[in-house]
Amino acid sequence: MIDLRSDTLTTPTDKMRAAMARAEVGDDVYGEDPTVARLEERVAGLFGHEAALFTPTGSMANVLAVRSLVQAGQEVLCEASAHIARAELGAHGAYTGLTMRTWIHRRGQVDLPTIQTLFAPDMGPFFVPTAAISVENTHNFAGGAVLPLQDLRDLREFATGAGARVHMDGARIWNAHVATGTPLAEYGAVADVLAVCLSKGLGAPVGSLMVGSRDAIAEARIWRKRMGGGMRQVGILAAAGLHALDHHVERLADDHAHARLLAEACGVDPATVDTNIVVVQRSDAADFVAAARAEGVLVATVGPTAVRLVTHLDVSDADAERAAAVLARVAG
Repeated sequence: MIDLRSDTLTTPTDKMRAAMARAEVGDDVYGEDPTVARLEERVAGLFGHEAALFTPTGSMANVLAVRSLVQAGQEVLCEASAHIARAELGAHGAYTGLTMRTWIHRRGQVDLPTIQTLFAPDMGPFFVPTAAISVENTHNFAGGAVLPLQDLRDLREFATGAGARVHMDGARIWNAHVATGTPLAEYGAVADVLAVCLSKGLGAPVGSLMVGSRDAIAEARIWRKRMGGGMRQVGILAAAGLHALDHHVERLADDHAHARLLAEACGVDPATVDTNIVVVQRSDAADFVAAARAEGVLVATVGPTAVRLVTHLDVSDADAERAAAVLARVAG
């Protein structure tokens, strides 16, 4: 089977496993795991922030990051199909007591005029104030769409002037970085806090990080423990992340090329595919998935008429070509 359901399905390479096996470890709840410390320091530096916190999942990193900006009874604005709104099981409201309001954009982009209209300053005890604005780069359910840097800078300028802060869900920020050549520090500069993932395109088996100020990270460390996310000799997993940063970032360009090949096979304009995710609109989505599976290609629905294909580390050139041939037949 060629598995295109998600880039979370990768397995560690032999070299990554070797790095994990020789990792120096300690008790991270005591702050004594040296490999975790190296990973946190490195990722914080890449994005130009003071500190970072290793978490087991991207959802936890997002919850911690948004919670650092938005308190109970306040709101965060985000695009309607953002991961924090659609795919984290209401965790933000459950843990923080915040509320969300959303704007809609087919490509998950920053719609600054609408955001300005939605934004609610603190107007006393009768209205929910907007504390933060969240963006997702790349945007998962918009087909891995990249958010242009200038749009993010404009949003940052507005938020700063309005007294709000910015959260970036950067689960696939590495893909945006490779696709556009934008330095990671430039993305870091437009957000107060970020959540970045190691277990998608970079191929680590587990792990994300919240990135932000020292104070935000110190408080998030307490909340991570409170949420059951305190980990012990987790340097074994952090070592996989360090290996991924050394060896698996630039190769994301291969995934992007494979995604464009698959898009063309499915009748989607390759020019609309920014990174490693292709969304195919099909009225027969479930039948399409079943037909592809029967020929050895796994894809998944992400809506009643939407099929998602995701390329990743475990999809070779030959796999991409064979999958394209199968999907072209299935697409008719």
